Amino acid sequence: MSFLDHLEELRWHLLRSLAAILILTIVAFLSKSIVFGQVILGPSKVDFVTYRLLCQVADYFGITALCIDTLPFTIQSRQMTGQFSMHLTSSMVVGLVISFPYIFWEFWKFISPGLYSKEKQAARGAVFFVSLLFFAGAAFGYFILAPLSINFLANYQLDPTILNEFDITSYVNTLVMLVLASAIMFQLPVVIYFLSMSGLVTSAMLKTYRRHSIVVILIVAAIITPPDVISQLLIAMPILVLYEVGIMIAKRLEKKRAEKERLENLKYNDNA
Repeated sequence: MSFLDHLEELRWHLLRSLAAILILTIVAFLSKSIVFGQVILGPSKVDFVTYRLLCQVADYFGITALCIDTLPFTIQSRQMTGQFSMHLTSSMVVGLVISFPYIFWEFWKFISPGLYSKEKQAARGAVFFVSLLFFAGAAFGYFILAPLSINFLANYQLDPTILNEFDITSYVNTLVMLVLASAIMFQLPVVIYFLSMSGLVTSAMLKTYRRHSIVVILIVAAIITPPDVISQLLIAMPILVLYEVGIMIAKRLEKKRAEKERLENLKYNDNA
C-alpha cells in the first residue's frame, strides 16, 4: 500500500471508532436516570455499594471508623449551562469507556498487518488483555479510589462554619479523572510486555530501577489523586503490584527467548 492508501485506511478506522463513541454517547445521553443518577452520582450517596460494604466490614470487626454513613456536602450547579454540559460530558466519557475494546481493536487492525508473523504470535490476545486491564483499572478507580477520595474531601474542613458545596463541574471532573487515570495506569504490565519483547527493557533492569520506579509511581499518584495520603497510597499500591507482575512477565519472556536460542544452537550444531 502507498502512503496515501495507508492514510485512507487509517481514516476509516478512526471514523468507525468515532461512530462507536458517538452511538454509545447517544445511548448514555438518553439513559440519563441510569448513567447520571446512578453511575455518575453513585459515589456521592451513602447507599453506594462501597460505603455499604465498608459498614458491613465495620460491623463485623467492630471498627466503627470504617463505616461511612454520612457525606456532609451538597452538589450544586452555579452555571446556567452547568447541568446540560455535565450531562453531555459524562455521556461522552461513558461512551468512550464502553467503546474502548472496539477502539483498540480498530487500532490493532490497522497496525497488525505491518507486523511479522512471530510478532503477531507474541501479541496474540492483546485486545483482550488490554481491555481487561482497562476495565479493571476503571472499576478500581470507580469503586475504590473515587468513593474514598470523595469521602475525604467531603469531610475535610478548615473550620466548621465553612460548608462544602461542590459545583457539579468539579465533582464530575474529579470522578472522571480518577477513573480514567486508574484505567490508564493499569496498562503498565502491557507496556512492560511490549518493551521487553522489543528488548528495550529486561527483568534485571526493572529490578535495578525498582526504587526509582516506586518514587515515580508515588509522584504520579500524588498528581492524579486528591491531596490526601490515603488516595495516593490506594492508587500507588496496585500499580506497584502490577510493576512486580511486569518484572515476572519480562523474566518469563527472557526464559522463552533463551530456550529458543538454545534449541536453535542445538539444531545448528546437529546440522553442522
